[in-house]
Amino acid sequence: MATSIRNGDATQARVALFKRSGTVRTYQHKWAPLSGSVEEHDATLLQAALREIHEETKLLPNSLDLLRVGKPYSLIDESVGREWIINPFAFRLKDASEGGQGEEGIELDAEHERFHWFDPMQVNGSDEFGGVPRLVHSLRRVWPEYDLGSNAGRTLTEGIRKIQNDREHGARQLAGVAISTLRDVICQILHSQTMDESVWVKVRMAAWHICQSRPSMAAAITTTMVKALTTIRVACQLTDIPTADRISHINRELDGQLSQKNYTVDRICQSFIDYVHSNVLKHRELTEPVSILTLSSSSTITSCLIHAASTIGLKFDLRVLESRPLFEGVTTAVTLSQNFKDSEDLKITVYSDASAALAARGVNLVLLGADRISSAGDVSNKIGSLPAVLSARYITPNVKVLVLSDTEKIGGLGSMEEHDSEENSPLELRRAWGTVKGAERVNRVENAYFEWVPASLIDTYITEEGHLSTEQIQQKSEWIHSQSELYFNDL
Repeated sequence: MATSIRNGDATQARVALFKRSGTVRTYQHKWAPLSGSVEEHDATLLQAALREIHEETKLLPNSLDLLRVGKPYSLIDESVGREWIINPFAFRLKDASEGGQGEEGIELDAEHERFHWFDPMQVNGSDEFGGVPRLVHSLRRVWPEYDLGSNAGRTLTEGIRKIQNDREHGARQLAGVAISTLRDVICQILHSQTMDESVWVKVRMAAWHICQSRPSMAAAITTTMVKALTTIRVACQLTDIPTADRISHINRELDGQLSQKNYTVDRICQSFIDYVHSNVLKHRELTEPVSILTLSSSSTITSCLIHAASTIGLKFDLRVLESRPLFEGVTTAVTLSQNFKDSEDLKITVYSDASAALAARGVNLVLLGADRISSAGDVSNKIGSLPAVLSARYITPNVKVLVLSDTEKIGGLGSMEEHDSEENSPLELRRAWGTVKGAERVNRVENAYFEWVPASLIDTYITEEGHLSTEQIQQKSEWIHSQSELYFNDL
């Protein structure tokens, strides 16, 4: 179920394999990844993997950085009369400097007699190597570098890590990184291999891993990937053209997809202005400021406010929650203050996150960005969004809650409870505590970046296609689900 990668670099990575002891029922004295069964009390497959790792090595979750989520597959071994559904994960082992336990923290249980770090490229299925059945297949699922080759594998790893480590940009920008990464991976592959069905499988597997790189941003990244794969599939079907021309065609098409993203914000801005004209200005004078509550850093919201002010002369009383732990709300306040030439057009007040109820007094609009929209219309956004909306609806009942988002952030089928979330380093919170005496005794710190706002609390979804209903969101969700099934289901 889980493989520990000591270093995420494709040329220096080492994978920990564990030699099964003589006390286990199957595959005694064979090299294997850590494995186990999903229990009823495991909320997710990831939690099951972390539990099994702890039970078999004593490593705690803070020692593990989720590196890859592999495509599940079925394993049938008639020699032992068993069938398993394998859900592979790869984790990077963190050392003490990162708040982890490192290799020294590994204490084997009775199921294993020892462990060893291997070069992933040297792991094989031979009798001499002595691994469990389908060991290489499981490794390929979390380490596609095994099949891509060193250059393409390194490019994929670097792109995925860039997406995983970026805590500044939103889903749209990271979806752009995803396209660029896939484009560069394909170019690397085609420099050494001829386009055929096996290469098409490798391309789709690379796209799958890119989709898994950031759970909270998965909707935008996945939509971007399936659109890119549609373009690439057409290029694959072009016959009798030189490799250089095929690469140029793919680059041209994917660069075009990237450039389209630049126009998306402009169309959302126009949809926002249309909403303001129809639902706000008809009840007030243009010179009367519109009071708005928002939080975090959304380039879409920032662009809409700037565009509305410059186009129709709208004035704003903006209340921004500071958005801990990285204070993106403060960044938004600074950006807007730099873009409004006349201070009378924009009054900005920054509030602590805990002051959401105070900030919500008398507001006309609550503006939220979105990192993901579920098929039911629920919205995943920066932590603090739900308290802000609840406060505004309680304090100012007539307030309107608007979600400003491009349609790429609509995810596949599933409710908000069925979509994965992500946890972040507790050190970001601990550092903000400064010199609080005894803070080191707090042994569990939750640092979630995102939370869900139910569709029932949202009035309007403003997109590049205009104002969407929940029925239209459902239709788009069904489309992305069908496309994901088309490209990834048979991997």
